[in-house]
Amino acid sequence: MSTPTTTTEAAKPAAPARPRRPRPQLMTVTPAAAERVKALIEGRGKATAGVRIGVRTKGCSGLSYTLEYADEKGPLDEVVEEHGVTLLIDPKATMFILGTEMDYVEEKLQSGFVFKNPNEKGRCGCGESFHV
Repeated sequence: MSTPTTTTEAAKPAAPARPRRPRPQLMTVTPAAAERVKALIEGRGKATAGVRIGVRTKGCSGLSYTLEYADEKGPLDEVVEEHGVTLLIDPKATMFILGTEMDYVEEKLQSGFVFKNPNEKGRCGCGESFHV
């Protein structure tokens, strides 16, 4: 007795692709921060691809922002171009700074870059470090 042969089912048409959500903006830059970055790059006196933003382990809360001149774009750097400046986001920092706004503030006793990060769960008392 022979076993019946089965025919393979006809290939089903593929389900329509779901529409993709728009990718959230990695980081925004205020006009004040952009002007300060431009001034820093112009004062450097050599060709610069932009400013690299990263995070590192530091301070009482765990993480601290880092800024450094970037001579060239790294292969995995995310690029944010806004108000005429280029920020290169270190790939290790991406998940910590998604949605962050970079500002520059000048007050009577201090001046510097300020990061408004919606992912922060807390910040140390001196404001030097944060945790997510």
